[in-house]
Order: sequence, then structure tokens, then C-alpha cells
Amino acid sequence: MRTRRLFLPIVLVSLGCAIAVSACNPQEPSSQQQTPAVATEQTDDTLRMLYWQAPTILNPHLASGFKDYDGARMSYEPLASYDKNDKLVLFLAEEIPTQENGGLAEDGKSVTWKLKKDIKWSDGTPFTAEDVVFTYEYLSNPEVAAATLENYANIEKVEAIDPHTVKITFKDVTPGWSVPFTGQNGMILPKHIFENYNGANSREAAENLKPVGTGPYKVVEFKPGDIIILEPNEFFREGTEELFKRIELKGGGDATSAARAVLQTGDADYAYNLQVEAPILKELEAGGKGKVMANFGSYVERILLNFTDPNQVTEDGERASIQFPHPFFSDPQVRQAFNFAIDRETISNQLYGTTARPTAQILVTPKVFASDKISYEFNLEKANQLLDEAGWKDTNNDGTRDKDGVEMKVIFQTSVNSVRQKTQEIVKQSLAKIGVDVELKSIDPGVFFSGDTASTDTVNSFYADLQMFSTGNDSPDPAAHMKWWTCDEVSQKENGWQKPNYARYCNPEYDELWQQAIVELDPAKRAELFKQMDELLAKEVALIPLVNRATVHGVSNRLTGIDPSPWDANTWDIKNWRKE
Repeated sequence: MRTRRLFLPIVLVSLGCAIAVSACNPQEPSSQQQTPAVATEQTDDTLRMLYWQAPTILNPHLASGFKDYDGARMSYEPLASYDKNDKLVLFLAEEIPTQENGGLAEDGKSVTWKLKKDIKWSDGTPFTAEDVVFTYEYLSNPEVAAATLENYANIEKVEAIDPHTVKITFKDVTPGWSVPFTGQNGMILPKHIFENYNGANSREAAENLKPVGTGPYKVVEFKPGDIIILEPNEFFREGTEELFKRIELKGGGDATSAARAVLQTGDADYAYNLQVEAPILKELEAGGKGKVMANFGSYVERILLNFTDPNQVTEDGERASIQFPHPFFSDPQVRQAFNFAIDRETISNQLYGTTARPTAQILVTPKVFASDKISYEFNLEKANQLLDEAGWKDTNNDGTRDKDGVEMKVIFQTSVNSVRQKTQEIVKQSLAKIGVDVELKSIDPGVFFSGDTASTDTVNSFYADLQMFSTGNDSPDPAAHMKWWTCDEVSQKENGWQKPNYARYCNPEYDELWQQAIVELDPAKRAELFKQMDELLAKEVALIPLVNRATVHGVSNRLTGIDPSPWDANTWDIKNWRKE
């Protein structure tokens, strides 16, 4: 979902969006099955990448999935980003702000970034603090409808102190000062390119498809959903001598064929998001041409329960409205019964192998925020007992529980992907044993995660009873992600279904904990507040986490220099990639 919030989408996935949201977040398989065209002759100066779901837009603030961030990140850069050890790494910034160097205000209400000098955009225009200021003005404009806005919600203003100094003033004490302008959500846009597209016309800019960035590569050709061709940015500050002369990012096919091209035949150098069952990946890896790279981060595959009734419609035509509570998921006993009926161990072991870990919590990393009080149990006997106590019984002997004339039937939707479909089947079998009738629905990921307000098949609309995807916090600071379950973030018609609380869960107790956490400067107290939020979500079964998934990619044995981070796009360090 967009993750971030792109939804980091599923199969053995991601050995990360969002939606966002998503993101989810947000890395999902395509329903197409044809094998992508791959050149058979390999040269050291060309990097060949396979994305079975290819990027569709290269403006990171308008991204609809992780694959879009990956494409954009080769051209755009943030001020800084976090590495796999949760440490800040500088990109456009000259130094990391601290109280000692004057960058961090003692009252926690502002941060000042010093920028590197003599940086140019790929068209030769100088990069300055005004570009950072403009990026904030752009993404905070409601008419732009930026997917990254939630990461900047606590900003009061952004100022250019001088051409190479930017000051960010927050609305209140902000311990998460490093969230804005860092990582994949923090990429800086050129003011001189986008200033005429800062509004409802934001998607009309030609540069949404052909970025002008400060990063190592520039786009020379882009066919959305098909192919991106990049060449070195001659204005890149670190030079171009060691860069690939050409990068070809090709879309199409499916995850298995992409894995085969890297691991078995050697026709490609890198394959993205290998949502493929563990035994198949192991077999392909035996081909000896490449290896599976697993990167564990924050992404948790989860099932959302709809707290609203997707079958009722308001007078103004809104379905799944907060006016109509769900006929049985409004009851915590029913939600807990469904939770007991989920066999996480089977899902993890059979479908993911070593690339996922069963979990019942959504905040799994950094470890300082992960609660040790959340557990899971697969127990159909307890599930049946809870449903009996809640008054849901099979009164007409049709095999499905009912109450007051309502049958316990659910529609369970997710994106098209073999692992997700097999997960659906495992869940359906268990739910059938407790008297729940389940209809499975699979949606093309390009639609499911699109955020298209004209479609009723998106994660945003959630016109079903259950839906499944993956997402997680986009930075070591989990505030923006944990905000998803606050009442203000409920996705509904009045906000264009663009907010990430797709389940429409609302609990003032949770909101209060979140409000305390975002202003708490004491690290230990703040960590405890986030743990309490996760514990409350687990207690109330606000959602059903399944597994903590690694991000899985296929990497040629000839490809070196890759050092993935769970906090940025997969291509965040592409300037260091080399081919032996």
C-alpha cells in the first residue's frame, strides 16, 4: 500500500509500501504469465533487471507501489537514509543534525540540515535548499494527493536559511525529526521542473515519467509497466566512471520466470520481489547462476477485518461506511474466534520456509519497539466456543453459522499471487471448520494497490469482509505507520478513500497512546507507548498479522556491491552495484 503505503505485497516475498499502503503498502505479482523478454548476451557494462510487475510512474510522491519507488530511487535522492543497522547515511545532506552541531533544537521542535554544495540536477541546474522547500510545498498540497504526505503531517514550515541550509519547524515536540526527507519517502524533487505542476495537474508533468534527479542514473526511455532504460547522469557528484553504461529494467512475466532467468539460466542480473514458494526457489537456486537474497525488515503479511458493512450503502452511495458497523466483526468475540482459526505455522512453514516468521504483531522492528507480550495460538476448539458464546450457531443446518437471519459468510480478497492464493486456501479450510462460509477473491495487483478512486477492487475501498496484503513501518521511527489505526485515518468517501485505515477501526484509547508517543522525547517511555499500541491492537484483534516476511530478490553471482536496507527502496545503493 501506498506503501508505504505500498503493500509490500506477498509470496515468499521480499526475502518492505506504505500503502502506504502498502503500504502497504504495497510489491505484487502480475496476473500476466508470459515470460519477459531478456537479452541472452551479457555485457559487464549493462545491468539487466526483471520486475515482473514493473514501475508505472517515476515520481516517488505519486507512487502506487514499491516497484515505483525502486524505479524512482535510481534518479532521485533524499537528504539521508537509514541502513540495515538503523544508522543514518548521508545523500544530499552534508552532516547528520545533532544538538552538538546545532542541527537539533533542544526543545525538539525543529531540525536544521546542512546540504552538500555543488550538486546539480541531471539537466545541469544547481540543487539548492529551495528544492527541499518546494518538495514540502508540493507533497503537502492536498490537490497533489501525495502518497508520502503522512510522513510530513507534523511539520509547521520548511525554510531555506541560505542556499545550502534548510530548517524544518514542527508543530509540536517531534522525536521523529529524521522522518521527513529521508528514505524512499523523502526524495527531493526539482523546483524548476515541478513548480508548474503543484496542484490538481500534478500527474500531467512529463517528468513523472522521465525524472530530472541528482542520483547516479537518468532515464532515457520509459514505457510504464513495460521497460525503463537508464544511463549515467553526467552531472552526478561522484562521477560516472564506475557506473553501468546502461540499465534495462524490464517488466512482464511472473515471479517464477524472473527467478529462473537469474538463478538458473543467468539471462538476467537481478529479479525483484520473488514471491515464489520456498521449495521452488531452492530448486532454481541449484542452477548455480545466482542466489536468493533475503532481507528481513518491518513487513508483516496481515489480514484486515472490515469493521464496516460492505453490503450496505448510504443515501449518497457510500459502501463500507462507518454509518453501518459490520454485522459480526463489530463483536470482539467473533474477531478473536477468527484469530484462533488462523494457522500461522502452516502458512509460514509450507509457503515461506526460512523467508518468513510467524507473528501476531505488526511492529516487529526495530526490536526496541517490539512487544514480548503478544502471542498467537491456533485453536479451533476455542474458536468454536467463542462463536457459540456470541450466539452464532447453525440454526438451519446448512453448515454455516447464523444469527438473527444473518449468515456468517465472508468475502476474502487479496492480490493475484500463488503464495497469497495458497494462504487464502489454508485460511478458508480452517474457517470452514468453525462454520464460516468463505468466498475467495483474487484481484490483479495493478488494480488492488492502485488507489484508483474509480475502482471498487482496491485495498482503499475494501468492499469485502477480509483482505490480505503486507506493509510495515518505512523507517526506524514507527510513528507514521502506527498512525494508520487512528480514527482520523479511516478511509472513506469524504477523503477520497486515500487514508490508510482501510479496516475503519477506531478506538479513542489507541488514539491517545499515539498522541502521547509522537511528543515523548524519552526513548524508553516512547518505546513503551508503541508497545502498548501494538498490544491493544492484538487484544482487540483490530487485524490479524500472519508472518513477518523477508524481502526476497534474485541476484546474479556476478553482481556485487548490493547492501539492502529495510528502510529504503531496493535500489537505494545502486551507485555501488557492479558486475564482475
